[in-house]
Amino acid sequence: WELHGRYPAILEDEKVGETARELFEHAQARLDEIVKGKLLQAHAVYGFFPANSDGNDIILYTDEQRNEELMRMHTLRQQKKKKESTLPNYALADFVAPKDSNTPDYIGGFAVTTGHGVQELVAKYEADHDDYNAILVKALADRLAEAFAEYLHAQARKDCGFGQDEQLSNQDLINERYRGIRPAPGYPACPDHTEKGLLFDLLDAEKHTGISLTESFAMMPAASVSGLYFNHPQSKYFAVGFIGRDQVEDYAKRKDMSLEKAEQWLAPQLNYDPNA
Repeated sequence: WELHGRYPAILEDEKVGETARELFEHAQARLDEIVKGKLLQAHAVYGFFPANSDGNDIILYTDEQRNEELMRMHTLRQQKKKKESTLPNYALADFVAPKDSNTPDYIGGFAVTTGHGVQELVAKYEADHDDYNAILVKALADRLAEAFAEYLHAQARKDCGFGQDEQLSNQDLINERYRGIRPAPGYPACPDHTEKGLLFDLLDAEKHTGISLTESFAMMPAASVSGLYFNHPQSKYFAVGFIGRDQVEDYAKRKDMSLEKAEQWLAPQLNYDPNA
């Protein structure tokens, strides 16, 4: 709809307020129909696992004894020189206690969807040549998935213990005024989509949620969200940005992946021409 502004202020905007209010009313009507008719189904899975970092890798263990590795998640580190020399070049592994610190730590993983039922509902509207409501339903499902991810993260923090005293408003949640982060594979802090495959194996996500991954690691249904939970009080979102051949070579070796394949998946992050 290309309506630029923030809710709820956009509803009173001089230029687009009327259109925004109309869209809001239509969305509320569709949402009421979805809820009353139970037209969409929500599914989720999450868990926390014993973990420690090893350089830029995150080791997940089979049990609390931490003697056997279950798998490794692979993170990338910022390489761009920063204006302030005191600022660190982050990797997500920094937010997990190092293996040699002898400090037991944990990371979590999650996958949520509100997309089961979307295609049937969209097909119904498209059969009536109602593209407007077909698009609206898809947009609503996407928003519901994001809201579900926020709700589940709040529940996960409570289950960990440190979130039990949280008294956060919806706006506080939107502004992320809580401890911890939930970065997703394919996004700035973790730009490699292939890590999503490891996450899904860890959670047995397809079995528990019905979410499947395509060859390009897109999630189906589309109204789905997945990622990792980091509980470190200083954890923060960041963008890895451009990286050099040295790190890509190291990353490929750690993932037991060919350099060419790693360069394909990390193409937007490369600060060099792999064909040069």
